[in-house]
Amino acid sequence: WLRVLLEQKIISESLFIQYGVSDISSVLEHPLVTAKPLIESKELMKIVDDSRLVISHAGQGSTSTLASRGACFTILPRLAKYREHIDDHQLSFAQGVEQFGVVHCLTLDELKQVILEPPPGFRKVLFEEPKLADHLLSIYPGR
Repeated sequence: WLRVLLEQKIISESLFIQYGVSDISSVLEHPLVTAKPLIESKELMKIVDDSRLVISHAGQGSTSTLASRGACFTILPRLAKYREHIDDHQLSFAQGVEQFGVVHCLTLDELKQVILEPPPGFRKVLFEEPKLADHLLSIYPGR
């Protein structure tokens, strides 16, 4: 999708991609693209804070971080049908947080629309529950 968005000039400004193990060879040489497989959290948060729009996978940690920072963002669930993940838990998550105002995209046309008309910055605490490690320590103290 990124190649199409760049070719159609839907994306016409600099684009940073943290790609992990994904193959981004089709866009890596584009003049607007800067990419790294991994970067330090502090550097990534600076990029997030300076961005007009963040397009993220629909991981719970990433989504929660973006929401707590007041970022303008949309999430793209990794889907099993594209072999991006083993199941569609990110889709279920994206559908679940939609009720709080988190925008997600499932099609290229939806993503084009969000890029052309980004949602407002989003600042909410999505999860009030304790972190899993804290919860487990409360159940199994001293272990």
